[in-house]
Amino acid sequence: MHRISFAIAATMLCAANVHASALEQFKTFVGSTKAARGEFTQTLTKNVDGAKKTSAPSTGTFVFARPGKFIWQYQKPYEQLLQADGEQLYIYDKDLNQVTVKKLGDALGSSPAAILFGSNDLEKNFTLAEAGTRDGLEWLKATPKAKDTSFEQITIGLKNGQPEAMELRDNFGQTSVLAFKKFEKNPALSATSFKFAMPKGADVVNQ
Repeated sequence: MHRISFAIAATMLCAANVHASALEQFKTFVGSTKAARGEFTQTLTKNVDGAKKTSAPSTGTFVFARPGKFIWQYQKPYEQLLQADGEQLYIYDKDLNQVTVKKLGDALGSSPAAILFGSNDLEKNFTLAEAGTRDGLEWLKATPKAKDTSFEQITIGLKNGQPEAMELRDNFGQTSVLAFKKFEKNPALSATSFKFAMPKGADVVNQ
C-alpha cells in the first residue's frame, strides 16, 4: 500500500515539475527577452458543416522590441504587413495598396500580440495556467481577463526557454496555430527599425 501510494505521489510530483517548468520558462523568456526576430508558419482550423477544415499555411517573418514595437510580415501565399511603432499600428495590404492605421493604445493589452510584444506585466491582462506536455513542448494557457476580447484562449508551447508554438482560439470556434523557427533573442536593432514607411500612392484608412 505504501509503495503504491509512494508511486502515485512520485508520479504526481514529476508531473507537477514538468508542468511548472512551462510557467517558469515563460516568465524567464518574458523577463530576459527585450527583442527577438524569426520566422513563422500559420494555419487556421475551423468547423465547416460539422467537419474541421484547415487552411493552407501562411508563412512570413517577425521582429519585435518590447513594449509594443513589432513587424509581422506575411510573405506567402499573400503579402501583408502588420507594423507597430509603440503608438500606432499599421496594417498594409499590398494587393489593395491600402494602409489601415489604428492607435495601439490598450488594444495590445489582452490581444495575442501582447504575449510576444507587450509589457512584462502579462498577469494584469491574462490568467496564466499550466496546460501539460504535448508534441514535445510544455504548454501554458493564457486566458484574457477582458470580456470584450475576440480570443477565448491562447496557449503557448515552450521548449528550451523560448516559445515554439502558439494556439489562438477565438469566440467563433476557430483556432489559429503558429509555429516559430530561427528564433533569435535580443538581436541588435536600430532606433528606426520600427518606423513605418508609407508606400507610395497608398490609400490610408484611419480607425
